[in-house]
Amino acid sequence: MTTPAVPDSDFGVLSDDTAEVTVTASEVVFTGKVWNIRRDEFDYNGSTIARELMDHTGAVVVLALDEQDRVLLIKQYRHPVRMRLWELPAGLLDIHGEDALVGAQRELAEEADVVAAEWNVLSDFYTSPGGSSEAIRIYLARGISAAAEVFERTDEEADIEIRWVPLDDVVDAVLARRVANPSLVVGVMAAQVSRSRGWRSLAPADSPWPGHPLNWTHTP
Repeated sequence: MTTPAVPDSDFGVLSDDTAEVTVTASEVVFTGKVWNIRRDEFDYNGSTIARELMDHTGAVVVLALDEQDRVLLIKQYRHPVRMRLWELPAGLLDIHGEDALVGAQRELAEEADVVAAEWNVLSDFYTSPGGSSEAIRIYLARGISAAAEVFERTDEEADIEIRWVPLDDVVDAVLARRVANPSLVVGVMAAQVSRSRGWRSLAPADSPWPGHPLNWTHTP
């Protein structure tokens, strides 16, 4: 017999919990060009555990939506998977002290040559919490217009392809497994559901981001 799932309302609001652990040792075991690999030892459940993880700066992603409910997509080469993937404009939070919203606005202009008048937080997620501290915040950007400056793009960004695609069509591509970038998948599915609920799930663009590693109080 299958046990029915307990509705949210029967046990409270479904939410992840912050775990306060004692990190007893931490060292960088590999220093990379973009990311470092760190080894932490920490006490948990009566044991001392050692884990290696990617020490990530975090990143921001922008789902830009125009008045026709079209999503701005970019196609970019990703070397680890040897593919050119359809993605949302995104970038690392690798400028010390930069506000996440400012970083998102910068990335949208640099990668897609557009700016937006209206910003909201759409979704937050971790890309691979078992091995990386990477936290991503996805913004919904509306009121789109051309940027005052066209940016010169280099390396993998030099041949970026830009396309406006109806939100429903992008959702169909996700469900048909034709696109696989995680930020795109999370972003468009969150936008589809939020739109169906009158965008009531959106948060102010300056909402706190306690899940970002820079805000962790238990990291030495």
